[in-house]
Amino acid sequence: MATQCSKRAITELMRIAWRTVASIITRVWADTAAGVDALAGLQRIGIDEISYKRRHKYLTVVVDHDSGRLVWACPGRERATVHAFFDALEASGQGRCAQITHVSADGAEWIADVVRDRCPDAIRCADPFHVVGWATEAVDAVRREAWNTARRGGHTRNHGWAHGRRSTVSTGPALALRRARYALWKNPENLTDRQRVKLAWIAKTDPRLYRAYLLKEGLRTIFKLPADQAGEALDSWVAWARRCRIESFVTLQRRIVGHRTQILASIAHGLSNGLIESVNTKIRLITRIAFGFAHPGPLIALAMLTLGGHRPTLPGRQ
Repeated sequence: MATQCSKRAITELMRIAWRTVASIITRVWADTAAGVDALAGLQRIGIDEISYKRRHKYLTVVVDHDSGRLVWACPGRERATVHAFFDALEASGQGRCAQITHVSADGAEWIADVVRDRCPDAIRCADPFHVVGWATEAVDAVRREAWNTARRGGHTRNHGWAHGRRSTVSTGPALALRRARYALWKNPENLTDRQRVKLAWIAKTDPRLYRAYLLKEGLRTIFKLPADQAGEALDSWVAWARRCRIESFVTLQRRIVGHRTQILASIAHGLSNGLIESVNTKIRLITRIAFGFAHPGPLIALAMLTLGGHRPTLPGRQ
């Protein structure tokens, strides 16, 4: 019931306090986990983190690419947390860390370093969505620079007072650049007619910003190429970014070079963190149900009961 109903429905129907529900969920998952081997047969896994509470409270989650199950979750977002997963994996069966063949992640060093140490033979894959996200952030940095330059050029007007200071708003080109974010972020096939007009205007008035947009799209296109063409295309993109004279992309190409092997592995093996992000979305919904739990234990138990593929055995049923 707790995996499907809201907090209010459970407490009113069962006439128990919400803290009692948390205790029941934790106990039921502990009983269920004692009778199953959730870490058996893992070969291709994805590791990611998700915020479950304000003030930087995170869960690290591990998902099985082959079954789509959530297999492990723990509070924290650091190297010790990832080490705890591999410790649990090895404790569940000797040699299981060596059975891991592929690991997908978002490029975070605190994940990559531990995977390199605990599974040296595993193929590490960089998530394409996060790699393109790095390029999107670089484009937005260029857009903000252009917007600030336009504002310093006088394209503002007074807008009264706020918090004891005179407030100004953008006008003319500065206003147009402020509203160009989504035109620069979105994929070309998803642009509206107005956003296409905005891009055409940027191409005519700000070649540097438009060049940054083309660099972002060039990197995104590489993930659509066959594996035998992706390596050469990625090297060409790095050379282009290295000489583009746009600081944010010069910095980005260094990061891409550092993750080149993982990026090409992702293309070759077709792995991404898309499945993990789907699980994270479901955990966010579960977090709303679990709102009010004093600690993350019941939340993890509820997530494992819902997404782990191991439902508890009900009394009197086989």
